[in-house]
Amino acid sequence: MTRQRVFSLAVAAAAALVLGLLLLRTHVTSDYPLAAEFLSNRLTYIYVFVATAVAFMVLGFVLGRQVDALRRLSLTDALTGLANRHSFEIRLREEWRRSRRYEAPLALLLIDVDGLKKVNDEHGHGAGDRVLREVAGAIRHTLRGTDVGARWGGDEFAIIAPHTPPDAAHRLAHRLREHTRERTRGDGEPLTISVGLAVFEPSRQRPASMEMLMHAADEALLHAKADGRDRINVA
Repeated sequence: MTRQRVFSLAVAAAAALVLGLLLLRTHVTSDYPLAAEFLSNRLTYIYVFVATAVAFMVLGFVLGRQVDALRRLSLTDALTGLANRHSFEIRLREEWRRSRRYEAPLALLLIDVDGLKKVNDEHGHGAGDRVLREVAGAIRHTLRGTDVGARWGGDEFAIIAPHTPPDAAHRLAHRLREHTRERTRGDGEPLTISVGLAVFEPSRQRPASMEMLMHAADEALLHAKADGRDRINVA
């Protein structure tokens, strides 16, 4: 049974039970003592109360599940299952504030899939989508517990790596590149990526803002692509 069907049945049950309670009240006469009425019909009242409570519990559970599902959808990229751009931006702001507060390094990796346009042109967008899912799989395989992987948009991905100094960030980027090269584009060619890496270093207070960190990673990515792709460039 689908969630929509369960939701509809729960609403119908709740409405029917509440309506039943209202109909019971229409039979009460003004000169009939309330206590006597309750005693004589106590089983009916108890049944209506319990049934109504259960119906609303079910309704609340179903609505809660729907809200949770909608929230997950609003923060997740449908194609890859990674965080979407909106979710990425929220987490990056949070991690930037945390990094500044606790003086901990924060690494940002921007990733571009090499040759995706060629795959789309020669094999169709279905093949291109498969390549994007492969890269997302490599990212998930590389991430540590505190890292966040996201689809930035189009053929670009991003990784937020808290508490990660430059040398550890470079090792992370290298592992990601190797995991990606273990996969193929579907035409026999290895799947490769270009990576731009930037790190906020508290001791130097550079970059000075989150926007500058993103700009530095983006510039590093552009240089990696201009230098021949399939490489890591550090800002």
